[in-house]
Amino acid sequence: MQKHNLREHNETKVMEFILLGFPGPQYLQMLIFIFFVIMYILTVFGNMAIIILVATNRCLHTPMYFFLCNLSFLEIWYTTSIIPKSLAVILGRSKTISFTGCILQMYFVFSFGCTEYLLLSAMAYDRYLAICYPLHYNTIMDIHFSCKLAAASWMSGSSSISVLVLLISRLSFCGPNVINHFYCNTDSWIVLSCTDTQVVELVTFVLSIIVILCTFVIILVSYICIILAVLHIPSAKGRQKAFSTCSSHLAVIILWYGSTIFLYVKPSKRTSLEMTKLVNILNTIVTPLLNPFIYTLRNKDVREALKSLWHWK
Repeated sequence: MQKHNLREHNETKVMEFILLGFPGPQYLQMLIFIFFVIMYILTVFGNMAIIILVATNRCLHTPMYFFLCNLSFLEIWYTTSIIPKSLAVILGRSKTISFTGCILQMYFVFSFGCTEYLLLSAMAYDRYLAICYPLHYNTIMDIHFSCKLAAASWMSGSSSISVLVLLISRLSFCGPNVINHFYCNTDSWIVLSCTDTQVVELVTFVLSIIVILCTFVIILVSYICIILAVLHIPSAKGRQKAFSTCSSHLAVIILWYGSTIFLYVKPSKRTSLEMTKLVNILNTIVTPLLNPFIYTLRNKDVREALKSLWHWK
């Protein structure tokens, strides 16, 4: 009994963490801060503009653009769950974050991330139906079915990460409390924890396999079928239009999946945190900005809607 009490006394539970951000000279901190601010503003206003454009233009009221609005809405909150706090950390104004705040940030970041995988797979399935089964597309992918797919993506994304976050919240921290990152991440917590993290690492790995790789397979199969169907289109103009749309979608998918597979689909989390931070910049800042623009600006319907809006003004 005395030994148990002594062990509890020695293992003082850390209830506050310090986010290290990006150590370096002052000019480098300011360059990173300016980059983060510009990217965040462009991401928020760009995604909001896409949502408003689709909502106000009746010719864009289709399942494809409905999913795109969901993706744009998701990207706004995904970056907002990371960037504002990161800006305060870079400036040195608020480097500390509470245990609860860290858990909440991790939950929102990972739940939004899981939802994005599912939305991208739903969008790939939508394109598969539109190109491979054009005559049956409107009867299969109606507004009710697209709403069900979007709702399932949001609900599955938020619920699937709950078990992992619960396990992470049960870890004990009795030593250093400095997180070598610009936001709360599982890798950083696993490195700092003074308790056994094998279960957390295993659950993270299994969840990554299920969510990331399974949705990637769905998207890959969908686009293989799309490419095969496009090759059978007799019109060269029709093939070019279909390939243009598919190539832009694939660029988004390769960028997003490439970075996330590197970060999460690995059996051990005790890897270089500096490399993890660099890849996370691509994952959490660059991709949310590029996603909607790649999906929209190369699309003829969106360009026509923008022209109509400009002439109307």
